[in-house]
Amino acid sequence: MPRRTRRLAQLVLGLVAYACSMALMLRSSLGAMPWDVLHQGLALHTGLSIGTTTVIVAVVVLLAWIPLHERPGIGTVANVVVIAVSVDLWLALIPELDGWTLRIACAVTGIVLNAAATAAYVGVGLGPGPRDGLMTGLSQRFGVSVRWARTAIEVTVVLSGWLLGGTFGPITIAYALAVGPLVQLFLPWCSVRTGPAER
Repeated sequence: MPRRTRRLAQLVLGLVAYACSMALMLRSSLGAMPWDVLHQGLALHTGLSIGTTTVIVAVVVLLAWIPLHERPGIGTVANVVVIAVSVDLWLALIPELDGWTLRIACAVTGIVLNAAATAAYVGVGLGPGPRDGLMTGLSQRFGVSVRWARTAIEVTVVLSGWLLGGTFGPITIAYALAVGPLVQLFLPWCSVRTGPAER
C-alpha cells in the first residue's frame, strides 16, 4: 500500500475508533472523557446529539486557534467531521448497558481503544485535533508545559460540563491517569515515517 494511502486510511480508521471509544465510555454511565463531560452537558441542555455538540465545540476551539497562530491540517478537519458523524452512529449501535461487570468492561475497553485510536491518528502526522492544537498553542503562548496546559483545559471543561449535567465519574479520573501512558505505549507501532514532500 502506498504510504500516502496508508496515512489517510489510518487517519480515518483511527478517528472512527476514537468515536467508538467515546461511545463505549458514555454507555458505561461511569463517567466520560473530560471533553465529553462538556459535550454531554451541552447536549442535555440543547437537545442536540453528542455528535452535533462535538462539532460546535470543535469549531469554537478552532476559532481560539486564530490568536494562538496554530495552523490546521487535513487531519484537523477530518477530526471534526469523522468523529462527529461516527460517535452518533456508534451510540445508536451500542445499547444501554446493565450490570456493573459489563459497564466496567465497556469503560476499560473504551479507554484502551481511545489510546490506540489517538496514537493512530497522531502517528500519521496530518495535523492535530482541535483540542490538541489548543493545548499546544496555549503552552507556547503562555510559556507553560503541555502537561499544565492540558490539565488547566481539562479541569475547566470537566467542571463546566459537570455543572451542565454531564457525567463525571471514576472513568473520567481513570481516563485522565491512564490515557497518556497508553498513547505513549501504542505510538511507536502507529507512527508513519514521512518524507519532506509528504509533510
